[in-house]
Amino acid sequence: MTIRTLYPKESELIKKAKADDRVAQLMLYNQHAQKMLAVTRYYVKDLQHAEDVLMIAFYKAFTRIHQFKNEINFEGWLRKIIVHEALSFLRKNSNLIVTTTDTTYEDKDYYELVTEEDGEDIQQVIDRLPENQKIVFVLYAIEGYSHQEIAKSLHIPIGTSKSYLSRAREKLQKKLHKTYFKKKWKSIKLTPL
Repeated sequence: MTIRTLYPKESELIKKAKADDRVAQLMLYNQHAQKMLAVTRYYVKDLQHAEDVLMIAFYKAFTRIHQFKNEINFEGWLRKIIVHEALSFLRKNSNLIVTTTDTTYEDKDYYELVTEEDGEDIQQVIDRLPENQKIVFVLYAIEGYSHQEIAKSLHIPIGTSKSYLSRAREKLQKKLHKTYFKKKWKSIKLTPL
């Protein structure tokens, strides 16, 4: 019995994609689209806009694929393009409002809404963070950017980046903690004495 792979090695696909082979590009897209859409969704709440950002990012990746060096990870290279395009989308659509002061702003309606909802998945909780806090949280906690890199890419002071991250973590911890205890208490069966 022989084992046949459905997809050629990624290095072969990249080589063909660099030669403008559309089938190879489609195969690369199929291998990475789902994971990259998840990355895009960290930044862009609306699924249709996230899909648009994904398409633009893949287009840019394939038109610049000759810049990809085989020594680096293709998925990591593609992920950087996705993140850059998502941030660009947010800037163009004025969803990324950056303040340079470190003032505390608490939207009570937002906070009550988040803490009252039970059973949400993590992505929905992250989506409900204020946009600035969400972007910094995702760049730092998920993408692994340093505060210096975040400050440079968002054009904000390093202290503001740290402040946004701290607020985002605090809100996420409160929400997840409250959800955990609600579920735990619901699962405990009380018997009458």
